[in-house]
Amino acid sequence: MGHLIEIDGSYGEGGGQILRTGLAYSAILNRPIKIGRIRAGRRNPGLQPQHLKSIEALAKITKARTEGVKIGSDAIAFIPGEIVPGYYEFDIGTAGSVTLLLQALLLPLSLCRSSSYLVLKGGTHVEWSPPFDYLSEILFPALASMGIQAKAEIERWGWYPKGGGRIEIEIHPAPGFAPVLLNNRGSLRRIYGISAISNLPNHVAERQRDRALGRIEKELNIEAEIEILYEIPANGQGSFLFLVAESEAVKAGFSSLGKKGKKAEEVADEAVDSLKEYLESEGCVDPHLADQLVPFMALRKGSSSLTTTRITEHLLTNLWVISHFLDIKVLRSGSSGEKGRVDLISMA
Repeated sequence: MGHLIEIDGSYGEGGGQILRTGLAYSAILNRPIKIGRIRAGRRNPGLQPQHLKSIEALAKITKARTEGVKIGSDAIAFIPGEIVPGYYEFDIGTAGSVTLLLQALLLPLSLCRSSSYLVLKGGTHVEWSPPFDYLSEILFPALASMGIQAKAEIERWGWYPKGGGRIEIEIHPAPGFAPVLLNNRGSLRRIYGISAISNLPNHVAERQRDRALGRIEKELNIEAEIEILYEIPANGQGSFLFLVAESEAVKAGFSSLGKKGKKAEEVADEAVDSLKEYLESEGCVDPHLADQLVPFMALRKGSSSLTTTRITEHLLTNLWVISHFLDIKVLRSGSSGEKGRVDLISMA
């Protein structure tokens, strides 16, 4: 086991991303890690329930020893053991995001010798995190091009604030990641999506769909297909619109969530605005996919690269965390908020 790696948890946007990527890399490389000043600049600093669950889940999967793992803690130590693939069930117990919990677990389990099966319970469609559909439609197909076979199913949706969603994930590991070159998206093949509701009048889903279809046709001159999912099983109310732009090389995903006082048309406009911004800019992967792919790309021997329509703080934070663990050269053009390119060159 190598020497202890210390990371400042308040760096950059200073959120849970530092924690999840740092822990995943600690597990993979079998390097103990200490993270201090966790979420120091946030309104409710320190560990929150969903961060706690990420640490506990990864500790279980890696037989790790931990220190400081409690609500509100601003510093933790994580001393990993061996990654053990298998069947695991984790319940966040709130509307905390199951997809963010998966971010901590997916990378280590995708490098094991055998497959794993996860059942995760909590929020499946909540703010500030990728919705379940983004995993299944956008992230997993991109990882498949690197040799990682992952499959996700949703049994029950979990909206804020009740949570209670349930997803099941199969992870079939990759013997080694193929280098990734995602620099040109190619021509647009189609736009499709879903408009979904739970415990709300049917017209909410129909208005979301109609507004999105109308704008896409009028402003982009494309006929899209949007399926309506009425009465999705869930504890509580929620509405959701998800749009996929499928190009030759990659899929990009854009979503919006309803909430009390937010019109169905506003939900549609949010997702359509994000879709338009992507289609009218240059870059292969959408802003959210870029930060989720770089931890996988960085572990590959040789050179990988991607272009994105917008460089995010999440992407810059992930690159910074990775640089603590790997002997890797990162070449980047473009600043936060601009389109840009990232090249990752393994020096080992």
